[in-house]
Amino acid sequence: MVTQHDTPRAGTPADQPVPLASDRGRRRLPALLQARPQRLDRRYVPLAGALLVFGAMLLIGGLRYDNFLSGAVMSNLFINYAFLIVIAVGMTFVILTGGIDLSVGAVAALSGILAAYLFQSGWPAPVVIPLVVLVGSLIGLVVGVMIHYFEVQPFIATLAAMFLARGLCYVISLSAIPITNETIVAISGTRWTFGDGWAITPSVVIALAVVAVAVVVLHLTRFGRTVYAIGGGEGSALLMGLAVARTKVAVYVISGTCSGIGGFLFAASSRSGYSLMGVGLELDAIAAVVIGGTLLVGGSGYVLGSVLGVLELGLIQTIITFEGTLSSWWTRIVIGALLLAFVVLQRALSLGRR
Repeated sequence: MVTQHDTPRAGTPADQPVPLASDRGRRRLPALLQARPQRLDRRYVPLAGALLVFGAMLLIGGLRYDNFLSGAVMSNLFINYAFLIVIAVGMTFVILTGGIDLSVGAVAALSGILAAYLFQSGWPAPVVIPLVVLVGSLIGLVVGVMIHYFEVQPFIATLAAMFLARGLCYVISLSAIPITNETIVAISGTRWTFGDGWAITPSVVIALAVVAVAVVVLHLTRFGRTVYAIGGGEGSALLMGLAVARTKVAVYVISGTCSGIGGFLFAASSRSGYSLMGVGLELDAIAAVVIGGTLLVGGSGYVLGSVLGVLELGLIQTIITFEGTLSSWWTRIVIGALLLAFVVLQRALSLGRR
């Protein structure tokens, strides 16, 4: 007779023992140990590379040169490049949508020399400052309308704006115009020191405020999500019902506004406006944004990464200055090599997605 105890369970072969819960746990353990760790998201790889390069520069400089990591050197890095940080923030918005802006250097120069000319004519600072920033915004608005509504390629539209702004600089003055306005002189001479050699200026405060606003706009607003969506695919953004037209125009307005602010900051710190200021500045801004991890095709990138890219450009110049035996042209050579490396990295990541 077969008792109830001897009856095999349904679905279990009669000649095999029933697996216990502890046995199943032991069998699952090797699978858990062999599980692969999660990979870093591809979107963060360029930014991680920028952080790695920045850390390597600090390490090399700190080991090779005395006082390289001092508060004075690090403070000057922010003070000297505050204007470029602001311009790079505006460029980040444009590149995130898959566009480009070649007019930022000329617009910055126009802002600076116009401010110097108006100050020389006796205009007060509360009127001049918003006016020169507004000029940058208007140029950005014209560029945005040309690109979206007239379907002009961003390269051509911003190139035309660059020639326009630079030509207006020459119309205002061919020579440098000194700024003697008491308010600007007082602002440019203000420097708050603290700690071991650390210092901050009003230009740095303005630059950091622009960065903070940009971070909030890009990551905590619908406008920011639309910017990323357009860079990821404009057709898909349209099908989702997003405000593509308004956003594409707005990013160029933002870029023009940041160029106006950056140009004024540079003019205020140097206490002069010059028509040739900012020649090649658009290339520095693009390089900083790309080195900071923003993809040239759009859709991925971070404002803080662009700030990191600007600081890396400044560190390259600082290291060459500390070295003392290298020509300043090595700055361009190193920046070009670094930019090429990040472009190749972006290309490799884009091919890996296919």
